[in-house]
Amino acid sequence: MLVTAAPESAYTVGDYLLDRLVELGVSEVFGVPGDYNLEFLDHIVAHPDIRWVGNANELNAGYAADGYGRLRGMSAVVTTFGVGELSAANAIAGSYAEHVPVVHIVGGPSKDAQGTRRALHHSLGDGDFEHFLRISREITCAQANLMPATATREIDRVLSEVREQRRPGYLLLPTDVARFETERPTAPLPRYAGGTSPRALALFVEAANTLIADHQLTVLADLLVHRLNAVGKLEALLAADVVPHATLMWGKSLVDESTPEFLGIYAGAASAEPVRRAIEEAPVLVTAGVVFTDMVSGFFSQRIDPTRTIDVGAQQSTVGNHVFAPLEMAAALDGLTSILIRRGVTSPAVASMSDELPAETPGRDQPLSQKVLWDRFCEALTPGNVVLADQGTSFYGMATHRLPRGVTFIGQPLWGSIGYTLPATLGAGLAHRDRRPVLLIGDGAAQLTVQELGTFSRESLSPVIVVVNNDGYTVERMIHGKDEPYNDIVRWRWADIPNALGVTNHLTYRAQTYGELDDAFVA
Repeated sequence: MLVTAAPESAYTVGDYLLDRLVELGVSEVFGVPGDYNLEFLDHIVAHPDIRWVGNANELNAGYAADGYGRLRGMSAVVTTFGVGELSAANAIAGSYAEHVPVVHIVGGPSKDAQGTRRALHHSLGDGDFEHFLRISREITCAQANLMPATATREIDRVLSEVREQRRPGYLLLPTDVARFETERPTAPLPRYAGGTSPRALALFVEAANTLIADHQLTVLADLLVHRLNAVGKLEALLAADVVPHATLMWGKSLVDESTPEFLGIYAGAASAEPVRRAIEEAPVLVTAGVVFTDMVSGFFSQRIDPTRTIDVGAQQSTVGNHVFAPLEMAAALDGLTSILIRRGVTSPAVASMSDELPAETPGRDQPLSQKVLWDRFCEALTPGNVVLADQGTSFYGMATHRLPRGVTFIGQPLWGSIGYTLPATLGAGLAHRDRRPVLLIGDGAAQLTVQELGTFSRESLSPVIVVVNNDGYTVERMIHGKDEPYNDIVRWRWADIPNALGVTNHLTYRAQTYGELDDAFVA
């Protein structure tokens, strides 16, 4: 009897892309199915090391990928051509603004179909199938319309750019290219050569050493330190001496907020006065990865003297008014650490300082206030929690509250797309299942993306979700139109929402007093 082995499945461009994503640490891919990506989704389902996570809509899928990418350092979202990718564009733009590496994979019409230039569905009907790729150039760092002969090379190029620039990339994957046979990767994804000039580094250290002299260093850090994987370098600098330090709200939880050297959150004129003075009057200030945006700087009210500042950026640093480049952040921070170690000076301890207001001790029947809510919320946090606070009162309510060691904070103060954090909580929960996410979101923001609640249940995630029921758009009311109807929203029966969206095994509480809030957190 003749026995023949079953032929192995052909290895395709789609498989190559998935293997590269796994190499970069991706084990879940978010998205929404559409006819142009269905065959590629079959390859995701069949892949042993990657898993499909379907979302309620493409915008939510993009937000979820963003939350995942902030914790994993890479993520991916799959949409369909035209209608799907444009729905996700807001989320991708937010990832670009906030330096989050997301690979946007768009299933497109086959090359043969595109070649006919016919009016295919999901197109604009004019035979041009690169309209949306051109749109993506404004909100991604690298793009490719994949062709059979060059697909693997272009995949490597785009993924390398995403990894190095910490921003989204775009891959248009036609159906026939996705199934095109190719070879497996034979080497790891190439890395760029180091971008630091030894001469620039030496001159930077010399200039910084002259400015620092025997002064105590003060550090103001922000999120780019995290995005560029330089947190360990920053921690080494802070450990080299007694170094008072603060962050912007954008970089909250970047450093351990429980140490005596942590000053608090700096926000220009909106800072607590002791924090403002400590930063603005520092003899020598190091700003590391700092980007002053309107929403984290008290509307650009920072008063930083450049002549006393060492600014450490992604690819260049300045000492006073002198620029040193090319100089990567990690190398510059190492250089500053070496200065403190070599000089052998121990600076004085940091005077006791807190930007927090004293916690209130209300009675159980006292109605909830913003301050009582934030006080009790922070008391309930435990190491390992990932806190996501939506733009608005939820975000700014956390500004003066110090987080326990080991808690990660996520917000979106630059892009500021309300509703972002609910799907991002899904992504964060899947990125690290051992870390429980805790979401703070206003009712208006939650109404935009609440459809994703059902996905939490399907994925066996159990986040804590606090909906701050402001009965409308509170921040907008403070900006303009306090009593105008456009800042009102329809009142929802929030306790009924989880059941309606298919959430099982949930606990729902309604808290209007301190006692009710306390009971909810204890449960």
